[in-house]
Amino acid sequence: MSKLLDLVAKNSLRKESLGDFDVGDTVNVHTRIKEGDKERVQVFNGTVIARFRGHGAVNATFVVRRVVSGEGVERIFPVHSPRITRVEVIRQGQVRRAKLYYLRDRVGKSTKVKEYLGEAEAETAAPAK
Repeated sequence: MSKLLDLVAKNSLRKESLGDFDVGDTVNVHTRIKEGDKERVQVFNGTVIARFRGHGAVNATFVVRRVVSGEGVERIFPVHSPRITRVEVIRQGQVRRAKLYYLRDRVGKSTKVKEYLGEAEAETAAPAK
């Protein structure tokens, strides 16, 4: 029975990767929207506040949050959905948590996540002798 479920799940998995993004990153999620007989790509940008692996790879999701007109908007995207064309990372965030639910209570500039600068950040913190 398990082999049959694995076979069905394998057919539902995404062939190409969405890209390398993590919690705290600011991303643009390109989704295909169908309106009548036309189809277009709509971009939803915001901060990734959570990633879930789900029970099996097929159920994996990620949550993107943004503030529009002073109101917080969150969308949950399935990782393996054929509606998602790509996820574009705008900036990487430096976070110490796996889930950033505390951003829901923040207002204004405090909703921003500090940017991760990589190797340059480590060099400026500890100058070489």
